[in-house]
Amino acid sequence: MTKLKTNSAHYDEQQPPSLMRDAQGAITTQSLADVIQWFLDHDRRVNAIRHPQVEEIFQWKQAAAERAGEAVYQFNHAEDRLAVGIVQAVTAHTDERALHEWISQLLNALEEASQTNEELAHSYQLDTQSAAPVQEAAKIPTERGRNIYLTCCWLETLCTAEVRVLGWVYQELYGRAFQPNNF
Repeated sequence: MTKLKTNSAHYDEQQPPSLMRDAQGAITTQSLADVIQWFLDHDRRVNAIRHPQVEEIFQWKQAAAERAGEAVYQFNHAEDRLAVGIVQAVTAHTDERALHEWISQLLNALEEASQTNEELAHSYQLDTQSAAPVQEAAKIPTERGRNIYLTCCWLETLCTAEVRVLGWVYQELYGRAFQPNNF
């Protein structure tokens, strides 16, 4: 099935839309937005950012940052934070090596967050499958431990979604799949 994109190009709904470039060769904001939207609509690991429990963790994270006096931009939703992060990553990492290094950093953060959460879940017998993470965090006796757990929950979802989209962007831009040993 072919669908009309907002920039008048056609794409197959089974595949993300192509990235478009402007006259200077930069990726157009609209085509990147179309790619992000496609992943939000069609990829369950990216769409997880819209889950109510993820939104609850995100809102907790923003409130915690505010209480701590951190100067962070306040987003309305986790989905907004994801989209801005992807756009910033593509804008800031304009060559293959730089984007490769960024995706590698995201993968390392994801692995570390996942490992930390596995350890905490095991130590405190947390229900990571059906219970809300914010509620489960109450089982952790220290505030620092709860903060680590919830921050890692957020990072697992955010990094997974970013890696999914940026991995596809990488392949589109450089004609090969992202692999940790590309360089």
